[in-house]
Amino acid sequence: MQLQKALFLESKKGQFVVGQREIPTPGSGQLLVKVYATGLNNIDWKIQQDGAHVDVYPAILGSDIAGEVVEVGHGDTSFTKGQRVVACGNRINDQAGFQQYTLTASIFTAGIPPNLTYDQAATVPLTFNTAAVGLYSDTFGAGLVPPFTEDGKEKYLGKPILVSGASSSVGCYVIQLARCSGFSPIIAIASGSHEENLRSLGATHVVDRHLNSENQKKVIASITTAPIDVAYDAVSFPETQRVAFDVLAPNGTLVVTTRPAVKEDQGKGRKVVVVRGTPHAPANKELCQGVWGALEQWLANEIIKPGLFEALPNGLHGIPEGLRRMRENQANAKLIAYPQQE
Repeated sequence: MQLQKALFLESKKGQFVVGQREIPTPGSGQLLVKVYATGLNNIDWKIQQDGAHVDVYPAILGSDIAGEVVEVGHGDTSFTKGQRVVACGNRINDQAGFQQYTLTASIFTAGIPPNLTYDQAATVPLTFNTAAVGLYSDTFGAGLVPPFTEDGKEKYLGKPILVSGASSSVGCYVIQLARCSGFSPIIAIASGSHEENLRSLGATHVVDRHLNSENQKKVIASITTAPIDVAYDAVSFPETQRVAFDVLAPNGTLVVTTRPAVKEDQGKGRKVVVVRGTPHAPANKELCQGVWGALEQWLANEIIKPGLFEALPNGLHGIPEGLRRMRENQANAKLIAYPQQE
């Protein structure tokens, strides 16, 4: 029996503790990956705080996985032993990221191109997937045609899109995917300090989030008179949702990441959709298989660029402090941990 270290959430709303568990064996369609870098997400601290989304404890969390293939499951020819990969984990202990070895679904795994490090790759999975689902899912998103299909590339040329919370990890990927889909103008709402970075990702205009709601709407109206059919609120505070909903065209769609603060029955046929970002949701499987099939090439060609990151010390032991910082809004970049580090 081979053992590894893992970070366990001991009980519902309990504490994190580093312990040992067996290294799992990959089945058909799975890879065993040695995890060199794992990213922290808001959902991780929310699970601990709220006791939601997880039923079986002790639980291992972590959705962002970057590492090396150690073993390939039976019949899988897409990946090879020793290959560098990035993957989106699942809320099953054998498939979560906060451990030294994990199983990944090969359909939600992509090779890491030579131009990226493990750290950079680990910033991508869940927030990138959340951006893609929110834009392209018929169930958990706006139902747009994805750009990796023949019909979807630059399909929305000349159409405006609004991205609130644009400097967040999800917001940055929404901007890049909107550029792939041909949207223009791409209107980002964010702090002015992020303008240079957001424009480099594809935003054509940046509206200062420190303006009051009415002034934000006036600036947006001065940028485009074309109908805004899609708005993606990557932070989804009540006030940011209201601005996005107010500028939305009749029959338009607002995508939010938390509980809606606006009501669809406020008229004009506008709808609000709550995104569910995991590729492991059955309704997301087909779409996300296409997204992950395109990801390695997009990363290699810098069509999709990973976000800024901060490396945490102390391996798995450093993750709880990182989650505390995220909960208290003290993190200015994606936090990355190294499970192999002692």
